Amino acid sequence: MKSEDFIKQVKEKIICILSEIAGKDASALPELVTEIPPQQELGDLAFPMFKYAKELHMAPPKIAAEIQNKLAECELIAKSEIKGPYLNIFLNRGLLSQAVLSEILEKKEDVGTLDKKDEKVLIEFSCPNTNKPLHLGHCRNNVLGDSIARIYKKAGFDVTKINLINDRGVHICKSMLAYQKFGDNCTPESLNKKSDHLVGDFYVKFAIEAEKNSNLEKEAQEMLVKWEAKDPEVRSLWEKMNGWAIGGIEETYKKMGISFDCVQRESETYILGKDIVQDGLNRGVFYKEEKDGSVWINNEDVGLDKKIVLRGDGTSIYITQDIGTLVKRQELFGFDRMIYVVGSEQIYHFQTLFAIMKKLGYKWADKCYHLSYGMVNLPEGKMKSREGKVVDADNLMEELRQLSYEVVCEKHPDWADDEKQETARKISLGALKYYLLNFNTGKDVMFDPRKSISFDGNTGPYLQYTTARINSLLKKAGEVSLNPEILKGYSFKDEEWQVVSKLMQFERAVAQAASEYSPLEICNYLYDLVRLYSKMYHELPIVTAENANEKEARLMITKAVQYVLTAGLDLLGINALEKM
Repeated sequence: MKSEDFIKQVKEKIICILSEIAGKDASALPELVTEIPPQQELGDLAFPMFKYAKELHMAPPKIAAEIQNKLAECELIAKSEIKGPYLNIFLNRGLLSQAVLSEILEKKEDVGTLDKKDEKVLIEFSCPNTNKPLHLGHCRNNVLGDSIARIYKKAGFDVTKINLINDRGVHICKSMLAYQKFGDNCTPESLNKKSDHLVGDFYVKFAIEAEKNSNLEKEAQEMLVKWEAKDPEVRSLWEKMNGWAIGGIEETYKKMGISFDCVQRESETYILGKDIVQDGLNRGVFYKEEKDGSVWINNEDVGLDKKIVLRGDGTSIYITQDIGTLVKRQELFGFDRMIYVVGSEQIYHFQTLFAIMKKLGYKWADKCYHLSYGMVNLPEGKMKSREGKVVDADNLMEELRQLSYEVVCEKHPDWADDEKQETARKISLGALKYYLLNFNTGKDVMFDPRKSISFDGNTGPYLQYTTARINSLLKKAGEVSLNPEILKGYSFKDEEWQVVSKLMQFERAVAQAASEYSPLEICNYLYDLVRLYSKMYHELPIVTAENANEKEARLMITKAVQYVLTAGLDLLGINALEKM
């Protein structure tokens, strides 16, 4: 029997009893709520009876007592207690642990995978501008979007990861104009500089020079008009610098372990957006400003402001492009849900976009969701790309890798350097990703590199170290028969049962993480699991246990923790460690 079937049977028995007491079909009664008690001593499951008081004309404690009496002979339940309006259930530990561990040992790394759902989910994240390299803020976007995609896939959804490269616009022209005026035909090779960093240097250069010469802003806008008119010289420069930027950014993705199923470019979608705006203008959804010919929409009727959707010179803006891109995606994928992973500073933008799509008559506009996240700040303040005040993603990853390498060298001076380097790479990425995901999504983050790399406390390296410790223990144990049948009559120590109870909750954590768009749920779950396992590891002998059943049971628990921990880390995009 699977663990979910075990609990399902308990719930079905309680529902059946409620139906008998009420004298009516269970479908006519309120849904049975299942809770996990906050302390182990309160039981494994708790069922509040508030909802049934009116239906049954009984006080909740009396309803709980009636159910308790009728559950006395149920072999799935060891005992039950009434705590006020709650019926607290203590499950048959032997039968349940057999179900839980059998299922995990059978599924292995596939543990936690939920039933397939007939729902196509598109997740857009990263979306870099081709005028600068990725920085720490992009790192949070990348790891959040990647983790959400992994969680949704684990939860049974059909997931497509999309990257929309912002490769056109006045901001791109600013880098191009600065290069045209001050670049002296330099190349990444001639300056020995990573290609996207070179482009970013000219974006900063533009900001510096624009403070001295206000006419540069106008020249950049004029360059955009030429770009949209497909001026050969402008297009040639654009292709060269875009190639540099995208090539460098793709190198950074590879270092981070980030990939996409579909890559789109705004330069390929913005024209459709302009066509849709023109159609909306003809239908009266938009209106034209007589003074300069710009096109607007009035969203005051839905609590928003008026918004420009097309400039007077005919060039499009971000929202114009987003309109066209969204329509194209529905045509290409027929999505059931479209998730945008974009910073909280763009909340109003997406409120406006979704309102426009509804007014244009797209019924699927309600299927769009903006997953906003807080900013990542430095101790000295907010990052500003145009001033060059950013934590570059490449440099940050190298700093973390070097810190990790020093730790590995200190712990294992006898390892081959290749092994040290690979272990350091995994640790550094685990540190970065876990630190950025281990926050409420909407909360701003103050990033601390040294804190992230710690092997103590609630960090990625601490969880990774546990995987290495488990691998070492299992290797030491050698070939051992892992037979869940022995658990039927096994007398569990509290430390063992706490781990098994936590293992039972993994699927629930996956489902909750998906429903709340929250990798934090996985972080919390894994940290709790590791703390409980560490307690068992330190307080109970495992490999050296004298009783054969105790040794086998604890090794089964250990192996199950290995599978769940590895699968959980994978949901965060983090590698387990073979050894450390």
